[in-house]
Amino acid sequence: MRKYFGTDGIRGKANLFPMTPDLAMKLGQAAATIFRRGEKKHKIVIGKDTRISSYMFEYAIASGICSMGVDVVLVGVLPTPAISFITRSLRADAGIVISASHNPYYDNGIKFFSSDGYKLPDELELEMERFIDEDKAVLEAVVGRVTRIETAIGRYVEFAKSSFDKNYDLSGLKIVVDCANGAMYKVAPMAFAELGADVAVINDKPNGYNINDGCGAIHPETVAKKVIEVGADLGIAFDGDGDRAIFVDEYGVIVDGDYILGICGKFMKEKGLLNQNTLVATVMSNLGFERSLNKIGINIIRCDVGDRYVIEQMKAFGLNLGGEQSGHIIFSDYNTTGDGLITALQLLKVIVTTGKKLSELQSFISVYPQVLKNASVSKKVPIDDLKNTSKLIKEFSDQLGKDGRVFVRYSGTENKIRVMVEGTDYDKIDYIANSIITTAVKEIKNRGDV
Repeated sequence: MRKYFGTDGIRGKANLFPMTPDLAMKLGQAAATIFRRGEKKHKIVIGKDTRISSYMFEYAIASGICSMGVDVVLVGVLPTPAISFITRSLRADAGIVISASHNPYYDNGIKFFSSDGYKLPDELELEMERFIDEDKAVLEAVVGRVTRIETAIGRYVEFAKSSFDKNYDLSGLKIVVDCANGAMYKVAPMAFAELGADVAVINDKPNGYNINDGCGAIHPETVAKKVIEVGADLGIAFDGDGDRAIFVDEYGVIVDGDYILGICGKFMKEKGLLNQNTLVATVMSNLGFERSLNKIGINIIRCDVGDRYVIEQMKAFGLNLGGEQSGHIIFSDYNTTGDGLITALQLLKVIVTTGKKLSELQSFISVYPQVLKNASVSKKVPIDDLKNTSKLIKEFSDQLGKDGRVFVRYSGTENKIRVMVEGTDYDKIDYIANSIITTAVKEIKNRGDV
């Protein structure tokens, strides 16, 4: 079991364990040791989001890397998928992103890309944890140097734009873009404007404290309001590190990752571009979404929550589309990780080439009512060890049968238990979700863990 890493790197409150400068330095030392390839001069790329604490961690990690004789390339504020691209582009040994994604400013996180731009498998994260706990760092006589490149934003914008059909542009489209006061605040408006869109930008003035604050992908109602106000064709809301996006149509209706997967999957299938007419979705994706795609000849492979698990399944089956309901979408023909900007460009490609509005494109998907409930816990007791909760889950699952699902898990980035229930009757699934989460919290508390 991993000690520091969750489903997407290490995350927590900045300056409190495990998100301390000391651990960040040790992570830098571990990365410098583990990711070296060949006999060439070694280098690791570091990027960050707009949190006030990102500067502190940037220098701490860089110090650890340099102490092991490896060079550091700082690219400043850039979206997570841009770090994946730049790591590959610079032939670096690894890439590091300092970000807590959609979390508030007072949290931060550290996640890694290997030289090929993919997130790390569990085995490598465990190896890094062992390196830290066993204090394996052996300092080099010759230290590494730190350099900064100023062209990373432009390079990434051109890379993302290359995924958009050169025979088309975005002229005539009015788009509202919510940058979440995060890592997309320069990149996204630049890309859309260069392709000819009429862009209305909101939440593009980060101050270190306002990232994700009432805006971005976790608050799509903000961009929805602006779409109605200015009469836009659609709205795009990124999260703090830009690896996912949520959309709203011309009526201000929220369009999540399931719909985007469905729209783009259908388009790719019709063009003969969807590998094996199959895509990957997580266990959280709606059952109605799956059945809607099955009706048009698209198969779904399910996996655990987390875009790296989506990618693992995509690689295993040779697929080129996968993603999460939360808006992490992977178009592996273009990038190796969830990329909010490329997702937006692929959706816009469908809109432009078909001439259809977003509301029309999504109409073939019929989703089931779905209820999500969360509760904080101080310790993640295995669900199977919660006998009353497990019994209740089985009873309700049997009641729902083939027309519904119950899914209970712990968050990979927070101390929270999450319950998802879907079915054909909203009142019934709401009752089920409340019953399960109340029972789980009570049972954990009685064990002395809350």
